[in-house]
Amino acid sequence: MANDNRVAIDPPGVFIKMELEARGWSQRDLAFILGQTEQQLNPLLSGKRGITPDMARLLGDAFDAAPQFFLNLQGRYDLQNAKEPDPAVRTRAGLQVHFPVRDMIRRGWIQDGEASLLQLQMDRFFEVANDARPGDIAFAAKRTHYDETPPHQLAWVFRVRQLARQMAAEAYTVDKLEALLPKLRSLMVDPEAVAAVPALLASVGVRFVVVEVLPNAKIDGVCTWLDDASPVIGMSTLYDRLDNFWFVLRHEIEHVLRGHGKQSIGMVDHLSGDGLGSEKGEMNEEVVANEQAADFCVPAAKMASFYARKHPYFSERDVLGFAALMSVHPAIVIGQLQKRMKRYDYLRKYQVPVRRHLLKEAVVDGWGNPAEAHL
Repeated sequence: MANDNRVAIDPPGVFIKMELEARGWSQRDLAFILGQTEQQLNPLLSGKRGITPDMARLLGDAFDAAPQFFLNLQGRYDLQNAKEPDPAVRTRAGLQVHFPVRDMIRRGWIQDGEASLLQLQMDRFFEVANDARPGDIAFAAKRTHYDETPPHQLAWVFRVRQLARQMAAEAYTVDKLEALLPKLRSLMVDPEAVAAVPALLASVGVRFVVVEVLPNAKIDGVCTWLDDASPVIGMSTLYDRLDNFWFVLRHEIEHVLRGHGKQSIGMVDHLSGDGLGSEKGEMNEEVVANEQAADFCVPAAKMASFYARKHPYFSERDVLGFAALMSVHPAIVIGQLQKRMKRYDYLRKYQVPVRRHLLKEAVVDGWGNPAEAHL
C-alpha cells in the first residue's frame, strides 16, 4: 500500500531551474552550453522528459557535478511515481522462500491468483491457520536421503494427505492389516498384481495414494495418519522397480502396524538409500521396518543360506530357481542380491517396472495425470 505521508519529490527539471537561478543563467544560456535549442531543453525542465544517461553526462559537465547525481534525481522521481505493485508479488515471494509454490501451481495442487486467495490455498493445503510455517503433522517417511524435511518433500506429504482425505476406506484395525499380509505376499510373483494393492489396503482401513515427487525431492514412501484411526500410505515409485515397490510398501505397512508417525514429532524415518537400512545411527523404528520389509520379500534365514551357499558365483539359473522356491518374482531376489553384492547391474533385465500397473487402480497424481482434489 502507498505511504500517503511521504514527501513529494519534484521532477529533476525543478532542481535544474533552481541551479540556473543560483548561477544567474537563463534557459537560453544552458541550451547554448549543452549545444541544444531551447525547444529541445523545454521538456526536460518542465518534467515531461526524463534524464537519460547521455543527458546526465552533459549536465555533469555543465554544472561540474557527477553524472550519477542527476541519474539519482531522476531515479527517485521515477520510483515515487511508479504504480503500486500487485500485492500478490510480495505474497508469492514470501511463500516461495519456504515452499515450492511454483511447482505446486504447475502440478495443479493450488491455483495462481491474487494474494489473499493464494495465501488461503496454501494455509488449507498445509492444514494450518497461520502463514508462518507448515502444520506440525507427524509422518514417517522412507526417503533416499535424509537430513531434515525439505520444502519439496513436505509439500509432497501434504498432497498425499489431501488426496487421502477424499478416499473411502473401511474401519482400520491392526488385526485386519496383519491378516492381509499373506494375501499381499502371494501377489509378489506377478508384477501386474500390484494393481490389486490399493483396493486390498482400503478393505482393511488403509488409504493408499501414489504421488509423483516434485523436482529435487527424494522420497519413496510415507506413513501418515489423518487421525488416530485413519492410516495413510503414500508412495512415489521414485524407483520404478518391482523389488523396490514391495520393499517400500512393506516398510510403510510396518509403520502403520506399530502406529509410527501418530505423534506430532515430524519425520520419524531416517533412511539413506533404497536398501535394507544399514545406516549408522538409524532410528529404532527404521531398523524394525527395514527388517520386516526385507524378511517379507525373502525370509532372512533362507536368503542368508542361499547367499552363503552360492557366493560369489550366482548363476541366473540358481537365482530363478530360488525365486520360484520362495514364490516371488525373480526381481525380488535379485534386488536383495544387488544390495548385498553392491552390483546394481546384476541381472537387471528382471527388474520390471510396476508404475503402469498401479496407475490403473490407485489414486494417482502426476505423470501428466493430476488428481482432482478439493482444498
